[in-house]
Amino acid sequence: MTGVAGHVLYVCMRRDADIKQRLALVDEAALLKVLADPTRLRLAVVLSRNGETCVCTLADGLDEPEYKISRHLAVMRSAGLVEARRAGTWMHYQLVRPRNHMEECLWNCFRDYLSAEKSVAATLRRVKKMSCEERKKP
Repeated sequence: MTGVAGHVLYVCMRRDADIKQRLALVDEAALLKVLADPTRLRLAVVLSRNGETCVCTLADGLDEPEYKISRHLAVMRSAGLVEARRAGTWMHYQLVRPRNHMEECLWNCFRDYLSAEKSVAATLRRVKKMSCEERKKP
């Protein structure tokens, strides 16, 4: 196409591409906003290293009350970052499989780099020592 019609088509296509790009960045911004909270970031790192983990174990590992950890996990679940599984009275959480390249890079960063940070490494050591089964024993 040439002339005015071609220019209008080009402008519309360009505008649509810009809108799609902005919408894509909205999703990424929402993901990063959820992870901007230090507790949720630590939870993501722990889950990336530990896999599926019970809320009680996460609470002990992060040295926070269970209700607070449950609340943070609910925010992460609403954002689609974690999935939950109920086992009796226990709730177990794990990171979802990465849905795009950005999530894959973040999950790798959590597992390979952030887990070496001092406070996170200490949290991981505490999480490894505790399990729900141990809490059940009198």
